[in-house]
Amino acid sequence: MAERISEGDGIVRGAVPAEGQVPRILLAAAGSGSGKTMLTCGLLMAWKLRGRRLAAFKCGPDYIDTMFHRSVLGLESGNLDSFFTDRDTLRYLLRRRAVGADLSVIEGVMGYFDGLGGISRRASTSEVAVWTETPVVLIVNCRGMSGSVVPLIRGFVEYEKERQIKGVILNQVSPMLYKPLKELIEKEVPVRVYGYVPVLAEGLFESRHLGLKRPEEIRDLRERLEKLAQILEETVELDGLAALAKTAPPLGGGAPKLSPLLGKRPVKVAVARDEAFDFYYGDNLALLEELGAELVPFSPLRDAAVPEDACGLLFGGGYPEIYARELAENVPMRESVKSVIESGLPCLAECGGFLYLHQTLEDEGGKSWPMAGVLPGRAFRTSKLSRFGYVTLTAGEDSILGKAGSSFPAHEFHYWDSTENGDAFLAQKPTGKRSWRCMVNRGNLLAGFPHFYYYGNIEAAKQFLSVCEQYREQQPQERSGSFSEREPRRCRQEWRVEREN
Repeated sequence: MAERISEGDGIVRGAVPAEGQVPRILLAAAGSGSGKTMLTCGLLMAWKLRGRRLAAFKCGPDYIDTMFHRSVLGLESGNLDSFFTDRDTLRYLLRRRAVGADLSVIEGVMGYFDGLGGISRRASTSEVAVWTETPVVLIVNCRGMSGSVVPLIRGFVEYEKERQIKGVILNQVSPMLYKPLKELIEKEVPVRVYGYVPVLAEGLFESRHLGLKRPEEIRDLRERLEKLAQILEETVELDGLAALAKTAPPLGGGAPKLSPLLGKRPVKVAVARDEAFDFYYGDNLALLEELGAELVPFSPLRDAAVPEDACGLLFGGGYPEIYARELAENVPMRESVKSVIESGLPCLAECGGFLYLHQTLEDEGGKSWPMAGVLPGRAFRTSKLSRFGYVTLTAGEDSILGKAGSSFPAHEFHYWDSTENGDAFLAQKPTGKRSWRCMVNRGNLLAGFPHFYYYGNIEAAKQFLSVCEQYREQQPQERSGSFSEREPRRCRQEWRVEREN
């Protein structure tokens, strides 16, 4: 069995078994707002308090829910997205993070059958369950219902020909109603009811325009989760769910072929990471490291400059609009970012990072603040989601991610927009005929609203590091007093420690 190398991110590096027993369950629901994240975090906490070794995953292109998993486990959570990857790669990503865990818990996204275009099972939670052969437990929000949940559950079970739905948990049910409702459901539908969640006095999580607030913004989150875990110990059959997870068949499948860069030194890539920029897929960062990168985190909010010896720069998404004033007031950092990019440092900026590179950024209150000024134009708020969902990007010209004609699966999710969206790529919706131009391409800089998942095009990730390596070789020498003199550190571990402190 492969060895767990990094406790900071929960990812096994090196040889991953081609097949193995991976106890696992998937928590799904009829629709959004059913309590999936709350119940997933509560169950993770309950099992953690019992001493179980856990791995957590989220279906779909989600950053925030995985932060809640991380807040419980102290380890990065993984994304499982069947639009971004093929079946074997998806199973590999699950198997790799699950090595050494007693139980893997996968949280679904939206409604169980909600996929591309809203009418397809493609890229749905259901497809992930089928591809990974994972037993599904359906969370049913019973608010305003009692016996009517029976045909609802039966419909879901009978609609799915693969029969992945094995169990049910009832949310917002009174203790008095639970027992007769459980008996009725198990009599009428071939599923087991594993428990219930009573109506809670206060909401566990709070929301904003991109979904839930981040864990660190919620007061007393750990205490709330421990309280929820204590409730679930009494109302949910934790041992029964763990036993169901063990019925999952061995998880096999091929692994993607990686060919790390052949340079003698790792390629140092600076990663903007703090409260304003924290939308990163853990698998993306791990892949860059496996391909030969050393990731160096820095804070655009608090640091004075981009790390001196970086030969690449990543600006992920996040909430720069919430911290617009603080970002604007850090003038040395804004000047540093502009200077290094204009001097040729390769930079990939997504969504929030793209906003930061503008001349100005409008905050939530409508006030504009000066940003890095790398790109012309202004970033501003709109009244609704802009260009929301999955897209396939096709490069119209060469860039730091590859040649013209290269294609990438990606997604967009933003209320802010720009007067300068760029036109280097064509974005096409996977269903329907809608398309638009996007991405600013300036040779060493590629910036725009789309988020990339690197396992969807591993060669693009490798190409980015190759450009970074070429940039390093063109420099006369590494400057003294830089990060190169420090002990190497993994970006995800460093970020976790900083947040806990």
